[in-house]
Amino acid sequence: MRVLVGYATTHGSTRGVADRLAAGLRHAGLTTDVRALDVVDDADAYGAFVLGSAVHNHGWLDPAKDFVRDNLELLGPRPVWLFSVGMPGALRGPWKRLGPMEAPVIVRSLPKGLPYRSHRLFSGIIRASQLPLGGRIRFRLIGGRYGDHRDWEAIDGWAAEIAAELHRT
Repeated sequence: MRVLVGYATTHGSTRGVADRLAAGLRHAGLTTDVRALDVVDDADAYGAFVLGSAVHNHGWLDPAKDFVRDNLELLGPRPVWLFSVGMPGALRGPWKRLGPMEAPVIVRSLPKGLPYRSHRLFSGIIRASQLPLGGRIRFRLIGGRYGDHRDWEAIDGWAAEIAAELHRT
């Protein structure tokens, strides 16, 4: 079975997560393609999908939402997993508890009628240069920490779960 690990990214962090997920699936014997969702020209070529996006303003980027909306009928009968890359790992104190609460908000912002097996919210890379001045001030006020907050162990574990489920089907 050929699996599309598709992503939408702004600064490259989500691409890194997609690459790692695809590597885990390949390690389990699956054939994968890693592609930016705005350049996928034949979604029908895939038997399963792992789709993700960077999160901005509590939602996926437009190329990812557009791909899902444009391929809703195709995705329906096939196995689909979703991932989002945001900043919960960069938060501290009481704000850290709020990070995981963003996951349901993200999913609700996606096109209606998208069936999926599971959704994961991973942390990405956050750099001061990625935020406007006001954003940097707010980020520091809530105790945000810049850096690479990707949890490779969690990403690898989820890839193994997806691979096991695909091997059972």
